[in-house]
Amino acid sequence: MAPEKPVVAVTCTAPVNIAVIKYWGKRDEDLVLPINSSLSVTLHQDQLKTTTTAAISKDFTEDRIWLNGREEDVEQPRLQACLREIRRLARKRRSAGDEDPAALGLSYKVHVASVNNFPTAAGLASSAAGYACLAYTLAQVYGVESDLSEVARRGSGSACRSLYGGFVEWQMGERADGKDSIARQVAPESHWPELRVLILVVSAEKKLTGSTAGMRTSVETSPLLRFRAESVVPARMAEMARCVRERDFPGFAQLTMKDSNQFHATCLDTFPPISYLSDTSRRVVHLVHRFNAHHGQTKVAYTFDAGPNAVVFALHDTVPEFVAAVRHCFPPESNGDKFLKGLPVPPVPLSDELKAVLDVDPTPGGVKYIIATQVGPGPQILEDPHAHLLGPDGLPKPAA
Repeated sequence: MAPEKPVVAVTCTAPVNIAVIKYWGKRDEDLVLPINSSLSVTLHQDQLKTTTTAAISKDFTEDRIWLNGREEDVEQPRLQACLREIRRLARKRRSAGDEDPAALGLSYKVHVASVNNFPTAAGLASSAAGYACLAYTLAQVYGVESDLSEVARRGSGSACRSLYGGFVEWQMGERADGKDSIARQVAPESHWPELRVLILVVSAEKKLTGSTAGMRTSVETSPLLRFRAESVVPARMAEMARCVRERDFPGFAQLTMKDSNQFHATCLDTFPPISYLSDTSRRVVHLVHRFNAHHGQTKVAYTFDAGPNAVVFALHDTVPEFVAAVRHCFPPESNGDKFLKGLPVPPVPLSDELKAVLDVDPTPGGVKYIIATQVGPGPQILEDPHAHLLGPDGLPKPAA
């Protein structure tokens, strides 16, 4: 490392991804190897992203990390697994005779600061974006250029899918060491420009059963989960990839909803049963099916991860009417002007016919707000030094 730069810092961003063929259950807890492959859509970073700065210096005496302005325990096992793997890859590169200057800082301690531009409490895939960003940023600062699937995966399984933009599959792999359990892009973000994503935030409350514990119990007790992994998912992965390649929205939408439903059925098949959906979640499901039935075709699709918040897919010309339908069924209790965030959506009136179809008791405040976004790119390096979250001393910059 050049002596005139006692602190070398790199800042990167990484996206959230939403699985349309779900990952649920590990066959190896330590290596984070899944029992089935999965496929996801990467969301645009203009609306949802993690930003991470990693800095190394010979003057740092210990590894440290700050998340959303608060210092966290750097000894967390998942965090340590990522650090160990990056440093192992950096040592491997240096032993191969690579004299990249970044590799010379391998023995230095690292400081990391990370923030989200979306509310972590929204129950979105913040750990996937966070660990993808951590892996990508550490790779830049330590001069690692190899596939980062294993690094990100060790932090959060679905994080490996956030290493790419567009549509991404996480191949479960077959090897015991997990070297073939990697993420690969199915299609870039430019492939389907008409596709839009609406996140309906239903609750910011912490779920009663965390994903890691829930997966473990499902693997141990749910016969349906094993059947799903072995007999259902392989064909669905192939069909979903086809729908994406051909931009077949009705096929994509129906398969997305069916896979979400089956995932939550495996949670109910777990013993004791796990229920991530709320009454409002189920009302959103009914709203989507009524909306599609009214139009006589599949125009919107829902999916739910391990939480009550709905992610809805639609083509761009359907979005205004569906947002109006959500407002009709879940009137904002206050701050109606802040109900819709992200991409602009023009207001449209609902037809009397659709209102009649949706004519159920409204649930004021059931949906807290909507984030409108689209398919986006993978991790990015920010070249502007002013973007660094850490100052020249390696400590977080004061909040502006």
